[in-house]
Amino acid sequence: MTSWKKGVISFVLVLGLIILGSTVFAQQEQQKAQTTTKDFEGTVKVALAKYIYMPETKGLDIILAGDVEGGVESLVGKEVRVKASVLPDKPNLLLAESLEIKEGDSYRQVYNRSVEPDFSDYFDQHTRDDYLALDISDLKKPESWKGETKVKVYGKLEDSHVVILDKNGKEVAKVVVDNISDYAKFYMKKLRLFDKFWFYLNVKEQMDRRTIARKKEIMKADVVFCGLF
Repeated sequence: MTSWKKGVISFVLVLGLIILGSTVFAQQEQQKAQTTTKDFEGTVKVALAKYIYMPETKGLDIILAGDVEGGVESLVGKEVRVKASVLPDKPNLLLAESLEIKEGDSYRQVYNRSVEPDFSDYFDQHTRDDYLALDISDLKKPESWKGETKVKVYGKLEDSHVVILDKNGKEVAKVVVDNISDYAKFYMKKLRLFDKFWFYLNVKEQMDRRTIARKKEIMKADVVFCGLF
């Protein structure tokens, strides 16, 4: 290969690397620019696991990523000041960067984000429509829920069961609860003024007809979210 051809190839390779590097840098800068932080002051009403809620965030929940001095639940009832990042892909959630509690006339920092947030149990409320609302009128007709993997039912939590209620508040069936996510538990605490709401379930097992007839248990499932609709 002639020297001028080698030179052209080298130039093209170098140019490509420069363009690639510039593109990556531009994307990084764009991501930085899109990261917005906001400051909130208010009183923590609900705190569980890695989530807190305060009315001053106007409907947004806050997720923590790191340790809180005294534990997360010790924040309940405390006046706090929070610096939080907006999460564009999770519009109902804020990521706490730092948190201070009010002591007298001053604030003391008790949390500073130290790890990446864990969204493994986060329930994207935009996916509510993926969950079929069960309307059970006859336990002898399991075809109305058979094969469904994502359902929602209206009822109440009793021991290790979700008791499904009809429009008149009468028990019609039960779901055996295998696990309740921290995010679902957090929302149950937020809904403390209510004892009946919609449970969003990831179905793990369908019960056989004998179990259904004897115990009214129609399935085993994980509770991943709960709400008033």
